[in-house]
Amino acid sequence: MAVHCAQAASAKSAAQAVTALKNVFQTLHADSCPYSYNFHMHTVCSDGQLPPKELVEQAVAIGLKGFAITDHHTIRGYQIAQEWLNSWQVSHPHEVAPDLWTGVEINADLLGVEVHILAYAFDPDYRGLEGYLQGRTVTGDAYRAERVIEAIHQAGGLAVLAHPARYRRSPDDLIPEAAHLGIDGVETYYAYNNPTPWKTSPRQTEEVATLGMQYQLLNTCGTDTHGRSLLQRL
Repeated sequence: MAVHCAQAASAKSAAQAVTALKNVFQTLHADSCPYSYNFHMHTVCSDGQLPPKELVEQAVAIGLKGFAITDHHTIRGYQIAQEWLNSWQVSHPHEVAPDLWTGVEINADLLGVEVHILAYAFDPDYRGLEGYLQGRTVTGDAYRAERVIEAIHQAGGLAVLAHPARYRRSPDDLIPEAAHLGIDGVETYYAYNNPTPWKTSPRQTEEVATLGMQYQLLNTCGTDTHGRSLLQRL
């Protein structure tokens, strides 16, 4: 039991390792996803088609170095995946497991439009995040982007603006405002037209990367998987 508890504590600590995650974000490039890293994926715990166990099995089979499950307004998928990954590591002591960070995707209002904010490496037990982890979009003051970003930071995590070129306002408007509110990064490497094989969209990538550099933001990548394969969005 003591060994099991120590392993669980170690996994929790790794899942909240902000400095390590920042270092990874600083090394990402257009080819990092989907075979090395993937920081945007959904399970059946929100609107995805993959059970968490199958998602992790694919992550291991692909050879991912690190990833995060970012279900909408819930961390249940992450919790199940972390438990399975812990068990897998015990039964495969000579193999290297991919790093799994805590993650969630939260809806918020930014400049009058609904955007999605990805949270990473936060303490899942932080009470200030509870309202955002109930499986639904919050309302009122808590729905404002600045409140979401503040809650993520108070939980020790990083806040990232998901797919900045998918909204009713342009990245030129949204990214500067998000940066002003304290956002840590932008999802720079994203496939907006769901190509096969997955490939980050060149025009949007350049636009988002330029703005991210201007405002000194971290870059992230992800397939935004909702289907049966981590290598595609749908």
